Amino acid sequence: MTTAALPPCVFLLFGARGDLAARKLFPGLYRLAAAGRLPEDYAVIGSGRHSPGSDDDFRDEVREGLRESVDDLDEDVARALLDRVSFRTSDADDGADLAARVREVEEGLGDAVRRVVYLSVPPTAMSGMVGMLGREGLAERARLVIEKPFGLDLQSFEELDRDVHEVFEEEQVFRIDHFLGKEAVQNLLALRFANALFEPAWDRRSIASVQVDVPETLAMEGRGSFYESTGALRDMVSTHLFQILGAVALEDPGEWSADAVRRARAAVFADVRPLDPARVVLGQYDGYRDEEDVDEDSDVETFVALEAWVDNDRWRDVPFHLRTGKAMAETRRTVTLRFRAPDSTVFGGDGLRRDELVLELTDEAQIHVDLLGKRPGPEMELAQATMRLDLGEELPHDEPLEAYERLLLDVLAGDHTLFAHADETRRLWEVCQPVLDDRPAPLPYDQESWGPAEALDLPEGGWRLGSGDADGE
Repeated sequence: MTTAALPPCVFLLFGARGDLAARKLFPGLYRLAAAGRLPEDYAVIGSGRHSPGSDDDFRDEVREGLRESVDDLDEDVARALLDRVSFRTSDADDGADLAARVREVEEGLGDAVRRVVYLSVPPTAMSGMVGMLGREGLAERARLVIEKPFGLDLQSFEELDRDVHEVFEEEQVFRIDHFLGKEAVQNLLALRFANALFEPAWDRRSIASVQVDVPETLAMEGRGSFYESTGALRDMVSTHLFQILGAVALEDPGEWSADAVRRARAAVFADVRPLDPARVVLGQYDGYRDEEDVDEDSDVETFVALEAWVDNDRWRDVPFHLRTGKAMAETRRTVTLRFRAPDSTVFGGDGLRRDELVLELTDEAQIHVDLLGKRPGPEMELAQATMRLDLGEELPHDEPLEAYERLLLDVLAGDHTLFAHADETRRLWEVCQPVLDDRPAPLPYDQESWGPAEALDLPEGGWRLGSGDADGE
């Protein structure tokens, strides 16, 4: 989409002084501006409960965040963006000054101004903020972007969803999950559906198990208060990891369109079996209770490993193992499809190391396949070999979009393909609710480890990461 095709827009960012805005949202707007992908006429209004002082003080905060987050910052591009930035305080009870500022800015942008309202606020604050938007008339011509988690359980999701739909139509709502905006997750779909090498083998006849593994070396980094209200299951599993599972398990949508892809994704989640708490391991890293804003007796989990099942003809009896945690040995985003042993017994059949298709969900997608081949020499002896595809090397002149850039651009275009529908989100809470109702006690684990020992053998044959092989050491 060209800049000329986009109408004037007001970006209204709630939580504009928070960590997400500094690390992702303003850098995303900067990069879109640098690439000429924003409307010709736009303004950015930040909002929150606490004022930075003046508009200039807020611009200085944003500029400092850009300098920390953007390599080789172009000061001219940054200045042009910041000239369009202002700030007004608001909360769930009072948005009058904010609404007045929005209308003042819109008068200067001409007719047919679109609003993009981004709610980067805690789940408990969303309903109140949505109500304020309705009372102040700010829902008109607006697209509402909601940050995860979407509620804290099935009941709170239903209450939030009801409150949202009292003010906004579903087509106005964009439930953002930045993992869906990652180039590598989209490339997973391209790899599968565009290549006859993989598409026929993408089912239970060929695949023995699937792993979605997202460990992080980071601990709380100032997010103790947020984690105390959510924990790893709500923060990562009910959103990011299950969305990756959905991309792996997706049936052919027939076309790349929002309606088709979302229907296919919803169908997969409808077939996901509600989680069995006995096959879920929660953990808490040693030292978590000493973090800022964390209760000294907290039982909040910072680690989750679990077994999930997709009960349909394609995936029945294939376990999906999901793992994520803070303060772990590595930061990775890895999907591993472990294949079944070949039917042939020429080289031993079940005794052979299984082939694995491994997708690294980095900004520049990396894919490799671990295979067996003949070791060079006089004997018929097998050896492991790897085929690699690095799209960054193969396509060096193409620049990937960072996830938030892509998703902000899609919001501007009104494209829902990579955003969660209410029905998908409701179903994922239904899947996770048994664990919330019968929650396993979190087990301690060392920082810089692979989590509690009880989780290490959850997959048959162990996890790919941390198993001692070349990729996991």
